[in-house]
Amino acid sequence: MWHFISDEIAKAIDQEFICDDIREITSGHSHKAFKITDGRLRFFVKINESMHIAHFKAESEGLEHLQKTKFFKVPKVICSGTVSDKAFLVLEFLTLTSGNNDSWYQFGHALAKQHQDHTQDMYGWQEDNFIGLSPQANQWQKKWHTFFAEQRIGIMLQLLAEKGHVLSNNIDKVVESVNRLLIGHNPVASMLHGDLWTGNTGFHKDKPVLFDPAFYYGDRETDIAMTELFSRLPNEFYQGYQDTWPLNDAYEFRKPVYQLYHVLNHALLFGGSYLDSARSTLKNMEI
Repeated sequence: MWHFISDEIAKAIDQEFICDDIREITSGHSHKAFKITDGRLRFFVKINESMHIAHFKAESEGLEHLQKTKFFKVPKVICSGTVSDKAFLVLEFLTLTSGNNDSWYQFGHALAKQHQDHTQDMYGWQEDNFIGLSPQANQWQKKWHTFFAEQRIGIMLQLLAEKGHVLSNNIDKVVESVNRLLIGHNPVASMLHGDLWTGNTGFHKDKPVLFDPAFYYGDRETDIAMTELFSRLPNEFYQGYQDTWPLNDAYEFRKPVYQLYHVLNHALLFGGSYLDSARSTLKNMEI
């Protein structure tokens, strides 16, 4: 496998590469990750079963689109493919640091600028992709409240029900409730990371870094809401964002609705206490 991947890297960079040092490194729950090198060049490689090649293709699309904005350092996509029963994605290897107060302020500023980079008048994306290992629907929609209610909350509840976790006896009723909560809110269709939490961020040579996107165009508040769900980013991040493009006061009203999507996704992926949290959230929101 590694010989084949080395050959694919060599073709992509148009120079010889034969990895002789392969080290597994800590990553998320979705894929195995490795740092490989030939002593001169280093690459970050994700590995999973061959059925997950669609995940890697979608991730590549998101990374390449984010890279075009120049607001963040985004790892360059080198190549991807399948070999035997495995799928792989090769990315530029970045040495990441945790950042300081000033760099986190700049991160918030950069995210606000990216969200302001308005190039799309509809919500969604050119293709469906993934949030973690869960499918994420992105059919283009003119109305944000319809897009989020149906393609985020409704579909996630349906996926949970298909897995045997019925969190609502009437999914259509929940979708209609979310519609009512968001109706009248017509945000800019911002370029979103889609899964923005501390594990998908970092700094490289003092420049903010984004990776592992669940890319689509939507309400910028959804990115911010995700950063506040499990463990908030440093306060300087929010200050940098607010100083660049302040959030509307009604964000606090919409935040629980946006966070519900990620709570449901965690319930789908991991079950356990996340299912209880999802049920509690639905009950508290009376939807």
